[in-house]
Amino acid sequence: MRDVGLIETVAVRAGKAPLWPLHFARLERSAGLLGIPLPGIPAPAGGEDRVVRFLVDRRGVTATDRPPGPVDSLTLVIADGVHPGYSLKTTEREPFDRATVSARAAGADDGVLLSGGGAVAEAGRWTLLWWEGDRLTAPPLALGILDSVARMRIRQLYGELVERTVSPAELEGVAILAANAARGIVPVARIDGRRVPESPRTSELAARFWP
Repeated sequence: MRDVGLIETVAVRAGKAPLWPLHFARLERSAGLLGIPLPGIPAPAGGEDRVVRFLVDRRGVTATDRPPGPVDSLTLVIADGVHPGYSLKTTEREPFDRATVSARAAGADDGVLLSGGGAVAEAGRWTLLWWEGDRLTAPPLALGILDSVARMRIRQLYGELVERTVSPAELEGVAILAANAARGIVPVARIDGRRVPESPRTSELAARFWP
C-alpha cells in the first residue's frame, strides 16, 4: 500500500504565516483521520516572503520553500479529467497536476475539474467561487472537494457561503474568483477563451484576505 502523505502550502508574508492556525488545525484533523503521527510543527517565520510546502507522512515532516510569484488574474480551461473526490489535502494529486499541466500547455493558468455529473468542482491549484448578485457562492463540499484553507478564511470574513451545484454553462456572464492559501484571492479573467466579467466585490474581499 502506498504511503499517503499530507500537504500544507503556507504563505509567509512580512516574516509571519498569517493563516497558520487554519493550516495547523486542518493538518491535525487530517492526520487523525489517516492515523499519521503529527509532531509539533512551529509556524514558519522570518526571512523573505515565500511559500513553505510541508509534507507530513509516517516518516516525519519535510519542508521546502519557493518564491510566492505574483498572480493578478487567472485564465482557466475546463479539464478533460473527472474530479476524483478530494476531501483531504494529500499527496494523491495526479488528476489535479494533470489538469494544471494540460491547461498551461494550452496557454491557460489552470484547469477546472468537473464532477462525474458535470458540475464545477475546483481547479488544479485553486478554490473557485462566484457572485450571484451580492451573494458569494461556491460548489458544495458534498461534491467531495477540498475545504481549502482559503475557503476557511473566506468564511471567517464573509460568513457561511451559499453552496450550489452548477455546470460551466451556468457560470457564463458571472463574476468568478479563485482563491488559495499561497496567493490569496484573484479574479478569473477567462474560461475556455470566454471573458469573465469583473466584480468590485472581488477586489474588496481580496484586500481583506490576509490578516
